[in-house]
Amino acid sequence: MPVANAETQAAPQTGLSLFYARISTTKQSLDRQLDAAAREGIPGEQCFVDRKSGRTMDREGLKACLAFARAGDVIVVHTLDRLGRNLRECLNLIHDLRERGIHIRSLADPVPVDSRDTSAMGSITIALISLFAEWERIFLNERAAGAREAARARGKQVGRKRAHSADKITVAQVLLAQDPALSVRQVAERVGVPKTSLQRYLNQAAASAAADGM
Repeated sequence: MPVANAETQAAPQTGLSLFYARISTTKQSLDRQLDAAAREGIPGEQCFVDRKSGRTMDREGLKACLAFARAGDVIVVHTLDRLGRNLRECLNLIHDLRERGIHIRSLADPVPVDSRDTSAMGSITIALISLFAEWERIFLNERAAGAREAARARGKQVGRKRAHSADKITVAQVLLAQDPALSVRQVAERVGVPKTSLQRYLNQAAASAAADGM
């Protein structure tokens, strides 16, 4: 990193961009996330990785990243669910980092997240995407359990095909939050999912949020 004393004196330090990447199993690859870090110009020594489930925040790479970060730094993630899939812990972490003057930015979420945006809509976007990450984890776990039961009963692998992408549902949630005048039907048509399916997703997300005391 070049050092220029005159330039440093002329402008305040803006902090570093750090990158956090996570995969859940060793069978998965970090390449896509680390390629995104390289495109952002973040050097390897400022990248922290974990090969562990996002259900817990007790991860060595994440802890090292948080210990390294200083006020003014931005922790960049490919998508917010790389940070964690536990709604309460994820939101608490973002709040605690803000208190330290450290922020989170995502690159590839349907609606990009930047915790430097302290507006009400910025906070709603973070909450919705975090909520969906947790709900998706629960949904996938339940789906996998159901498939295993069916496989044992019928002697073959079965499972219900996932009907709608996470991106479409997340975008629908953000659209509804941005414009309360929109109906569920209008948003469903706009993002391309059936109204009944979207309503079911929204009801389940609301139930999960209520359980977390939101």
